[in-house]
Amino acid sequence: MIVVTTPMCRQIVEWAGLEDFKVNRFPDEEEGDFAILLSESKVKMDSLAIRINTFSQIKESIKTVSDYLFEKNLIEKAIDCEEIEVIFNDYKDDVEYALFDEEEFDKIRELNKDKKVKVYSEFLKDIVSDIGANVIDFKYDKDGNDEDNSDLDYGYLVYPDYLEEEVLKREDLEDDTKRFIRILSHNNISKDPILKAESRYSFLINELK
Repeated sequence: MIVVTTPMCRQIVEWAGLEDFKVNRFPDEEEGDFAILLSESKVKMDSLAIRINTFSQIKESIKTVSDYLFEKNLIEKAIDCEEIEVIFNDYKDDVEYALFDEEEFDKIRELNKDKKVKVYSEFLKDIVSDIGANVIDFKYDKDGNDEDNSDLDYGYLVYPDYLEEEVLKREDLEDDTKRFIRILSHNNISKDPILKAESRYSFLINELK
């Protein structure tokens, strides 16, 4: 079986134990049997969709991919939870929040529980929710057919840099009653899933203070 993955998921596949696989932003362009890619991506071939926005999603994805590869006899042994913790601990000199346990995160969640946040982009909603803030019910329509959101109650607005032009059309960034938080997207940040998540958690936690 030929496995194809995207650059965003490459390290997950490596951590899961597979050495021989193809990497392409567009898996269907490769000769392959199976794709491993982010949940928002779509391909014609059989695939396994994963999420790697939060630290828990990264851990779950490593385990899910490894278990699948083992079931298909592509690796000799599936990774266990202790080995995944070792992967994270290898970053101890470069990260802080990636190594937090639930008790430490619960302290952050307690501080953010009353904060209402409007979020452009599904991937950022995962992180904002994980640090305990309230993601208000809002969906961004890329075609400009947004519902009237003028009466939404929120104190923070979070958006990825690639949507800045669209946000500027829809929001008054001069409104000093709200805090606007711009997050670096995939092309402007480390491709390493743990370092990428650490950067976003750190920035959001500090900006929501």
